Amino acid sequence: MLRARALETVKSRPAIGAIAIAAYVLAVEWARSFQVRGDVGLALIIGGIALGVAAAGWPLSSLGLGRSRLGARIVGGFALAAVLLLPTAARASAAPVLPASLAAAAIAISIGEELAFRGALYAALEKLGGAPVAVIGSTAVWTVAHAFSHPPEFLGAVAGAGLLLALWRCACRDLVGPIIGHVIADLML
Repeated sequence: MLRARALETVKSRPAIGAIAIAAYVLAVEWARSFQVRGDVGLALIIGGIALGVAAAGWPLSSLGLGRSRLGARIVGGFALAAVLLLPTAARASAAPVLPASLAAAAIAISIGEELAFRGALYAALEKLGGAPVAVIGSTAVWTVAHAFSHPPEFLGAVAGAGLLLALWRCACRDLVGPIIGHVIADLML
């Protein structure tokens, strides 16, 4: 009942809905980034699930999900991953290696972030002010969400990645590609 009311608010009052989704995803991301003790992998998996909740109730088409052109979407995801990994390839000796024990966590958080930022938040912002508001707004919230989990000098790269994924979402009306690209990039970093 509460979820149905929340989704109705997003539809009937787009500004309130977009603000509510942005506040929710920021709270989840910041809470996750302040987790310093315990099982980091478990915290990331729970964070990914909590972020994915932001997309609950949205029609798949509004989120950019579906089976049409699935082959092209998958190929697009690999292309996005290649672009996201270019800076790392240029300085391969300095690239961190993700421990195998965190692979499931990386997958969960990547999917959750895409469902939240380029899925639900993008859809709410697009309803509010069209594609430009959705691209700029989702990229801005994405960057702010990572302010506590990434060093300040890395936030430009975070913003660039968010912008690339949001532009793909806008141009292709697709979230499959960003999910695949984000998962591969997180697994490789």
